[in-house]
Amino acid sequence: MQLPQPLTEGRLIKRYKRFLADVELADGSVVTAHTPNTGSMQQCAVPGHKLLLSHSDNPQRKLAWSWELVEVNGHWVDINTHRANRVVEEALRNDQVDGLHGYSVRPEFSYADSRIDFMLEGHGEKVLLEVKNVTLCCAEELACFPDAVTTRGQKHLRDLMTAIDDGWRAVIFFLVQRGEAEAFAPADHIDPEYGRLLRKAARCGVEIMVYRTIVNRHVACLGKSLKLLL
Repeated sequence: MQLPQPLTEGRLIKRYKRFLADVELADGSVVTAHTPNTGSMQQCAVPGHKLLLSHSDNPQRKLAWSWELVEVNGHWVDINTHRANRVVEEALRNDQVDGLHGYSVRPEFSYADSRIDFMLEGHGEKVLLEVKNVTLCCAEELACFPDAVTTRGQKHLRDLMTAIDDGWRAVIFFLVQRGEAEAFAPADHIDPEYGRLLRKAARCGVEIMVYRTIVNRHVACLGKSLKLLL
């Protein structure tokens, strides 16, 4: 999918209050940008990192600038968690995800007391699919999730296991934003309960899919699948 254009380069001064970031632009001016990511953003929200910002002329917005990408280890990382779902949706509709070709795609499906990112239907079955945006590497070429304790993420895994018991097909889809990553594992040192639940979900029949994105200054799209380490 296309990224907002044009993008303006800057350097991160600091991120604060989760959704705010002060950024120094090339001309030396400092702007405050919206940060569309609720995670801790370890390795991404590092002062001095090169960023790309978009600008909106909408007078109803509190902040005209939005943080879109950050450069980490020579790769652009898409920190916009909302765009992660759109990248996955585009790939699903274009039959780019192995094992999920030929399904109708319905975003934001209510199941039990949760909202699951996608419900797919086709081939005589229904599929619940939850997307997680991955921006952290725990070791060289090893992406991991989560970057902070996530009770919401734990609940999603429990819901997917319940869905399996109810006769659904269920998928947890990790979208890795780190260009150097070749494999993925749960971040047990950050949230051991999430790692335990992910392994239990796999044993219960929840499918774990891991794909890396292709990101540059103009586009973000689905790339290759990565090795899963549980």
